[in-house]
Amino acid sequence: MIRHRRTASVAAALALGAVATAVLGFAAPASAHVTVNPQEATQGGYGRFAFRVPNESDTASTTKLEVVLPENAPVGSVSTMPVPGWTVAVEKRKVDPPVEVHGSQLSEVVSKLTWTATGNAAVKPGQFQEFPVSMGPLPQVETMVFKTLQTYSDGNVQRWIEEPLPGGEEPESPAPVLALTAASPSTAPTAPTGAAAPQADDDDDDESDGVATGLAVAGLVAGVGGLLLGGLAFSRTRRAPTSQV
Repeated sequence: MIRHRRTASVAAALALGAVATAVLGFAAPASAHVTVNPQEATQGGYGRFAFRVPNESDTASTTKLEVVLPENAPVGSVSTMPVPGWTVAVEKRKVDPPVEVHGSQLSEVVSKLTWTATGNAAVKPGQFQEFPVSMGPLPQVETMVFKTLQTYSDGNVQRWIEEPLPGGEEPESPAPVLALTAASPSTAPTAPTGAAAPQADDDDDDESDGVATGLAVAGLVAGVGGLLLGGLAFSRTRRAPTSQV
């Protein structure tokens, strides 16, 4: 009877494992979307970010990536890092009011970046590619949503353009999102205040005074001892000739 129960338990576990594998296997491709890494940064700062592009197709390669910078969060300085086998085209747009970068007022900002594969550099099935970008100063907003288009060699286009849903649930085709946090106020180091610091100094002074006093007393005792010994020796010297006569 126990043997049958164990067999039934094993069978049930295998069945649950098969169902879980089927569900996870079905859900896995949906999570392999374009992301920006790191996914968090500080407002007003600069950073190096990489758009990570996985290839979801079993037969086609990724040949082009288009990243649109958010209109409500213009960035004054945007530069790209060379990616071997890929060219990049930069599009700009006018902004009003201007964006300040190192004291200069910029009326134009980058609006879109397009990477295109050349030769055999396309992202093949089972691979991914990163496209690094340097940006700053980052705007005073909570999030930057980068709507992205991923083009395959068979002509299919995956549109990663959906913004985050309320409650944190991930949409079906999420756009890369960069979360921005407010910079913490910088505080200059201050000298220690209160009774604790002076007390430490007083203790040090008292200790030094005690040592000095001890040394002075020891010196005085040594001096008196020297005088007594000297006087005793002198008196003996004076008495010696008298005893001989």
